[in-house]
Formats: sequence, C-alpha cells, structure tokens
Amino acid sequence: MAEQDLVYRGKSKDVYNITEGPHSGKYRFVFTDRATGYMENGKAVFDPGYDTVVGEIPGKGAIACRFATHFFRLLKEKDVPSHYIDTISENEMIVEPAIPLCMPAGSPELPGSAPLLNLEFTWRNNATGSFWRRYPFVKPGKNLHRVVEAWTKGDSDLLITFEALEETGALTGDEIARSVELVKDIAEIVSAEFASKNLHVIDGKFELGRLKYGDDKIVLIDEISPDVLRVCNGYSPDDSGDCTAYGQCTVTSLSDGKRTIKNRKQVSASDFVSIFLS
Repeated sequence: MAEQDLVYRGKSKDVYNITEGPHSGKYRFVFTDRATGYMENGKAVFDPGYDTVVGEIPGKGAIACRFATHFFRLLKEKDVPSHYIDTISENEMIVEPAIPLCMPAGSPELPGSAPLLNLEFTWRNNATGSFWRRYPFVKPGKNLHRVVEAWTKGDSDLLITFEALEETGALTGDEIARSVELVKDIAEIVSAEFASKNLHVIDGKFELGRLKYGDDKIVLIDEISPDVLRVCNGYSPDDSGDCTAYGQCTVTSLSDGKRTIKNRKQVSASDFVSIFLS
C-alpha cells in the first residue's frame, strides 16, 4: 500500500484509498497492533477505555479484524446500516468511503480555530471508567440504561453536549435523535450477543457518519472491535440493573486530584475475543 494513498492513521488502524482493482474507489482498513491504555509504574496497562496509544500487542490487529467482521455481519443480518463491504485478509477490511459527522471551523481566520473533525458516541450499560471519574458521586456499576454521550475525536477526546451540537449547527435535533437511536440499537445487539456467551458489556463506543456516495443517511462507520468495548464476567444485577458485585470488583484511588477506577472482573480483549473466534 502506497503511503500517498493513506487517508487517516488512527489509534488502532490505518485507512487507505483503493486506487485500482475491483474495489477501486473504496477504502481499505488495515488493523494494527497498536493499543491504548495508561502507564503505571513505568509499565503500559492496556485498557480500551483510554485514548492514548501506549504500545503494541502482537496479533491484536488480526484479532480485531476478525472480531469486527463477526459483528458487521451480525448487524447486516439485522438490517442495521453500516459502511461494511467485505473482509479480504486477516487484518484488512473493505468499506464504503464515509464522511464522519463533522463541521468546519466557523472562523478559520482566527488563531486557535479548529474544525470538528468527527464525533464518537459512547454508550454505557453501567457506570465505570471516565463516566465515574467525571461523576464520582455515582455508585460504580449503577445501571445507566445505555446512556449515550457524544465526544469530539482526536488526540484527546472531549465530551460535547447534544444541546451544543444542535446550537452550533453541527447536527440538527432530528439527526441527534436518529444517531442516539442507532447507537442504542447497535448497543442492544452487541450486549445481547455477549450475554449469549455469559459475558456482560459495561460500555462501548461507536463512530457514525454518512456514506460518501449515499443518500445522507447516518450509518455506523469505523468498526466494532475489542478496542471499543469494556467487558466483564462478574455482572450480578439487582432488580434495578445495578451491579451488586461492585464492592468486590471496583478499585478506586485519588491522588493529586486525579481519580482512577479499575474493575477486577474486567475481561481482557484477548480472552473475550477467543470466546467469539474459537
């Protein structure tokens, strides 16, 4: 693949424009071994809930591609719209070119102005991760009923309210409602698929956009991979859906004003992927 055909280099994959052959005009996803997480005592701790690349996990790209293929095909069976076309190798996928939900800078002539490049939507079955770090008054494991939040995607992901998206003109109220509904529909399918394997999805994130040569309909783009899901095997809900095991599972800390939260029963990506791909 020629470097001049590189469209985008993300945290976990590279995107190339295909210029010849039967898929000319489409995009090629190349899933890499790059992994996000945080540093602890000088060592990388891999965690998809973080947005900083801290190292590589050998074979991770091929596993992520197979995993994404599984869910894209499942969504296709259920008539959920996405940009997926086909998988052509262990770590390469063909997709329709798509335009992320974005907005140009309103005053590009001003220093510091910047466009909204794309949006990411998180959904949460239960409270943990950045949700708890932002709202530490919430009990870890509380049932959040797949609450959806929007984030600007970049070197550092920033939370943006739906009201702000509408008032700035980035999305209309109807587009926001359709986006939230789509994210919740996909989250329900993904959660049910994991539940069938006796696993529980705590939270995840998806990216939406419009097909470049489509009818402006908002669809799932990017991918569903181990990088975008947090999964556990110790979910024990009460009648409200709150996890009753949080006391034995959750480990928090506060140091120099910085909160951390870990889940002892969180399942590593390699472990839950092996269940689907065995």
